[in-house]
Amino acid sequence: MPATDPDIAAPPTLKEKVRQLPDKPGVYLMKDRLGRVIYVGKAKSLKKRVSSYFQKGRGAGLPPKIRALIGLIEDVETLTVKSEPEALLLEGRLIKQWKPRYNTDFTDDKRFLLVRVDPGEELPRFRLTRFRKDDRSRYFGPFAHSGLLRKTLDQMRRQFGILLGDTHPRQLPDGRWELYDDVRQELTGFPNVVAAADYRRRAEDASAFLEGKSREWLESMQAEMDRAAAAQEFEKAAELRDVMFALKSTLAKTRRFERADPTAVGADATALRMLGEALALPGPPRTLECFDISHISGTFVVASMVAFADGRPNKDQYRRFQIKSFIGNDDFRAMEEVVGRRYRRLRDEHKPFPDLVVIDGGAGQVGAALKAFLSLDLAPPPLIGLAKKKETILFPDGRPALNLPLVHPGLQLLQRLRDEAHRFANTYNADLRSRKIRESILDDLAGLGAVRRAALMGHFGSIDRLRAASPAQIREVPGFGPKLAAELQQFLSRTKDENANKP
Repeated sequence: MPATDPDIAAPPTLKEKVRQLPDKPGVYLMKDRLGRVIYVGKAKSLKKRVSSYFQKGRGAGLPPKIRALIGLIEDVETLTVKSEPEALLLEGRLIKQWKPRYNTDFTDDKRFLLVRVDPGEELPRFRLTRFRKDDRSRYFGPFAHSGLLRKTLDQMRRQFGILLGDTHPRQLPDGRWELYDDVRQELTGFPNVVAAADYRRRAEDASAFLEGKSREWLESMQAEMDRAAAAQEFEKAAELRDVMFALKSTLAKTRRFERADPTAVGADATALRMLGEALALPGPPRTLECFDISHISGTFVVASMVAFADGRPNKDQYRRFQIKSFIGNDDFRAMEEVVGRRYRRLRDEHKPFPDLVVIDGGAGQVGAALKAFLSLDLAPPPLIGLAKKKETILFPDGRPALNLPLVHPGLQLLQRLRDEAHRFANTYNADLRSRKIRESILDDLAGLGAVRRAALMGHFGSIDRLRAASPAQIREVPGFGPKLAAELQQFLSRTKDENANKP
């Protein structure tokens, strides 16, 4: 039942769990007695943030909605990450996934303006739109500040000599194009009559600028959000956080589209060549594999491995791992285990190793990966680490660390590889968490102990299959007679209806 006194205390088991939370950034999921996620939040320190909900004396003066939330909390799950920005993005994804009743909806990308450029046009124009379609266009944004965006496009028209969406260029008899009727008000320092190929180069330069400008605005919003949070203007900080999430999501979609475009094949080849040269490899690394370690709820660790071939994701080779050799959070031991498992198997199956192995992390993770190869008496393929804070490339052979320019195509390829490993690991985390939450429903049925719960899950394999079972099928499980089987079926049917009617 929700607490009614001013001091809202956590249940004893939850209080002990909160005391053991790590002092690390991450995301927390508040759950009610039925295991339903009712709130998702992010924290710079999970320990400090979650414990603040249950501080003595905090109940008095809280808004009724917050008091109601705290009174319903029966359990909390946490997910540690490596940085606050990563926690911000993961929080948004989980809110969209679970739609908790006490979270306000995340901002929809489509409220804000985007810039659309159709490379299929002979003269690509820069148009404003609020909807991103699944077409072959490039999209930049979304941008929350429409006035600033319009001024920027107007300036870009003069500085790059490009066309906006409200113009009507005229083709001349010699095949060239007259862009504007009155060039004096539109262009500065660019010919108004131009061949299509020359204009397209202008459009490419403007697109590169616009994407860079997007990232400048993202940094500006991050600083503004930090200032609002420091001033305890939490509503403003949350609004900026939502806009940043939308912006980052759309920029990621834009990059994925560009990689899928056939015209990007040459760019991928260039990135591979330049990466090989920067790393002093014998040739372009056509096959790459990247490992990422992720923590779930501070209690166990999972890992992901993604593969790229010729600069593109090769999803048939993706792998995910649960850690088997120990229990707890130890990035180094986890990295050593999964790298060893991956390449022991390739060795045993007589399959080739990749041209480059990338480890998401610093010197410790790289050393752990190298140890895995040495323990197997295997000569490692070229191996590097990518430390996220400054995008530093680390080597296991004593070479100095390398920082490539952020615009270096080889570094951008490594970033795409690393980001894909993050995405794949987070998807695995969400799948496991969803399974765990569903299975925890059985804890609320009186008379159903740990032995019987284990027998049920061993027999049926999942809550969904158990829900679909008849009482007669449930009675096939040892320890279940007609009465308990009927009670279990009624309980599962009731909790399914409650979840379906959840606000």
